Amino acid sequence: MVSGTLGWAFGGPLGGVLGFAVGSAFDAASVTVKTESGRTSQPTNHAGDFAASLLVLSAAVMKSDGRMLKSELDFVKKFLVQQFGEAHAQQQILLLKEILTQEIPLRDVCFQIKHYMPHSERIQIIHYLFGISKADGHVHELELQTIQTISNYLGVNHADFNSLKAMYFKDTNSDYQILEIEPNASDEEVKKHIVKWL
Repeated sequence: MVSGTLGWAFGGPLGGVLGFAVGSAFDAASVTVKTESGRTSQPTNHAGDFAASLLVLSAAVMKSDGRMLKSELDFVKKFLVQQFGEAHAQQQILLLKEILTQEIPLRDVCFQIKHYMPHSERIQIIHYLFGISKADGHVHELELQTIQTISNYLGVNHADFNSLKAMYFKDTNSDYQILEIEPNASDEEVKKHIVKWL
């Protein structure tokens, strides 16, 4: 019943959430994550583990404000189609609907993910979660709290979280936060940070 591509996600808290619903949703899946710079990376040795993590954390964010919106589901489906293809995306959406009915032990799930995923991939997950939240046009305060909690549990550092948050909350300091510099930074400091991002 469970796909061979599932590794560490089948055990522990993630496995408890997924339960019997996993089926073959991740069978032979492969995933490539596109970053803001246009580069691509292979998230884990087990695409199923990465997908399982995304689905469980997606459900946590979608449930956090008490409203599960079509715009959020559409965002998730579009992402899954881009990363996994139409057939696997359909299976994973069915699995997501099952996960949405369950209680999610967020702290334990995040600690499991943190143990197996490198920091760069955990940052990509936070970026994706902000995308879900912003799918209806704005990030709800309760969704923001959930994403921040997930970020903390995943061990994403404060500067990286604020940089991602600034992409979705525009104010006079957003551009500085994205670059992780102070508003009063010198031209030389700005150049150094821009080079780091390229």
